[in-house]
Amino acid sequence: MTIRPQNLETISPVLASFQVSQTAGVDDLKDADIGAPVKLSDNGEVGPLGADEQLLGKLISLTLTDGDDGQRVATVQIGGICRLPVSAPVPLVGNRIVGGGSGTVKQAPAVASDPDGGNIARGTVLDVNGTIDCVILLN
Repeated sequence: MTIRPQNLETISPVLASFQVSQTAGVDDLKDADIGAPVKLSDNGEVGPLGADEQLLGKLISLTLTDGDDGQRVATVQIGGICRLPVSAPVPLVGNRIVGGGSGTVKQAPAVASDPDGGNIARGTVLDVNGTIDCVILLN
């Protein structure tokens, strides 16, 4: 009997719903952003993840109302295992990640001392697919 490969992304995702942040009355997340990493804003809404920002999770879906313009609700995977696109510096297995910009994540910078809780790195990288994407445990 051979060992069957495991699809890690199907193991117990933790999902949550959030309002989508807006700029000038237009939602910051569009249908094209589904599958991308997102961040949590100061007012508890979600928006695109920028360079060196703290990852909240992976955008799973958006409500179908208002056709990209209006106050939509986002479903975000905030825990479990997910796959996200990467940019340089590409993380290695065991690394933590931060926003890489343009809908990607990257290896978090090293922090020598963190007495004030300023390290925004998140997750644990479980697998890396070259320079394309990585599998992350959102812990």
